[in-house]
Amino acid sequence: MALGARPLVPSRLAPGGVAHGMRRVPRSVAGGYLALTKPRIIELLLITTVPTMVLAERGWPQWDLLVVTLVGGTLAAGGANAINMVVDRDIDALMQRTQGRPLVTGLIKPSHALVFALALQVAAFAVLWAGANLLSAVLAASAALFYVFVYTLWLKRTSRQNIVIGGAAGAVPVLVGWAAVRDSLDWAPVVLFAAVFFWTPPHFWALAIRHADEYRAAGVPMLPAVETLERTVRQMVLYTVVLVGITILMLPLSELGWIYGIAAAVLGALFLAGTVDLGRRPTAARSMRLFGFSITYVSLLFLAITVDVLVRHGW
Repeated sequence: MALGARPLVPSRLAPGGVAHGMRRVPRSVAGGYLALTKPRIIELLLITTVPTMVLAERGWPQWDLLVVTLVGGTLAAGGANAINMVVDRDIDALMQRTQGRPLVTGLIKPSHALVFALALQVAAFAVLWAGANLLSAVLAASAALFYVFVYTLWLKRTSRQNIVIGGAAGAVPVLVGWAAVRDSLDWAPVVLFAAVFFWTPPHFWALAIRHADEYRAAGVPMLPAVETLERTVRQMVLYTVVLVGITILMLPLSELGWIYGIAAAVLGALFLAGTVDLGRRPTAARSMRLFGFSITYVSLLFLAITVDVLVRHGW
């Protein structure tokens, strides 16, 4: 039975009659350029970067290196997101939750947005190379290139596995953070990369379930738009199980202890329970609740890394 044959129960409208998931429409040009960078996505990337730097340093990293890494990572992610908006402006015009984006409303011209995005990428590479090291700069640039060329230009409109493969770009910041501190890579950041990679599909599919009709109308083969709800949730459960296993694997591969271990187990159990519950009682409200919890999950998981490291090393 297709997802369309098993409709989700609509969630309530937010104050003002705006559907949940809609962003504020920027009114000023400055606000438009800020919106091009997708600040909320950048926040998620930075949430994973700082704890990874703490783990690599075995304590709190130097403030100048921390600031440089966060600024460079913000610029790189913002530039990639802006290019994504330039490419996807036709799709964004068809989807309710993206119709307020500055390229759709005409607030900013596509050519101006592209110049802005490329400038951010150049600045990101320069900041990371000068303030951290070449490896971190190359990793950040590679994530941006992967996001633009592999996900946005290739997979997003052609494959139901688009977010699975394309989500690798969002996992690279942990590698950037580690490389900024160590100027090398190790198994710990690779495992954290895998954790973010497997977290991305259930996280994003929870949102996509709520907006499946919009993806379908725009011709984007996001999994919930082309598969049954049952199969989508089954995939979400599978990825969540693998995710929990990977987070537990961090214990023997790092110096993390009981604080992180308990947090990984409890948070993982809650995430898995929420995913299973969505399959049993599918509603738009539950899908968005799971989406919101997935953000809380990754935030608390990486916070647990920070707390564990600082406690164990007496910082």
